[in-house]
Amino acid sequence: MAGNDLAKSEQELTRYANRLKLAGVKLTHQRLEVLKEVAGRMDHPDASSVYEQVRKRVPTISLDTVYRTLWMLKEAGLITTLGPTHDRVRFDTNTSPHHHFVCTKCGKTEDFYCEKFNALDVPESVLAMGVVTATQVELRGLCAACAKNTDDDLKGRNSFQE
Repeated sequence: MAGNDLAKSEQELTRYANRLKLAGVKLTHQRLEVLKEVAGRMDHPDASSVYEQVRKRVPTISLDTVYRTLWMLKEAGLITTLGPTHDRVRFDTNTSPHHHFVCTKCGKTEDFYCEKFNALDVPESVLAMGVVTATQVELRGLCAACAKNTDDDLKGRNSFQE
C-alpha cells in the first residue's frame, strides 16, 4: 500500500473507531482487527474471507466473532451488505424484468416495475468489468407499515415528554 493510501486507511480506521465509541461499542482487539480488514479492502469481502485474513493475525478469533462484529458494524452504519438479507435468502419465481423494494426493518420485499430502470445506461467503467446480461435495482427503506410504526413510536415517545 502506498504512503498516501496507508494514511487514508489509518484516518478512516480512526473515524470508524470514533463512531463506534460514540455508539457505546467497546472496541476490542478482535473487533479492531475485523474493522481493519474490512476497511482495507475494496472487493466487498464475505464473512469467511474476512475471517481467513483476520485469523492470520489473530489465530484465536472465531468465525462467530467475525459475523457478530460485521453485523454490529452494519447496525452502527459503518458498512452495508450486498445480496441476501441477514436472516434468510429469498427466492423469486418472477423472472420477468423487475426490481425490488426491501424494508430494512422487517425485511418485507416487494416487486415493482420501472421501464427507466430496465433501460439503465451501463457506464463504461462497468462494461470494462465484464458483459452485463441483466440489471436489477434494489431500493431499500422502510415499508409503509414500518414507517407508520416508527412515526407512531416517535409520537408516543414525544407525548411522554410533553
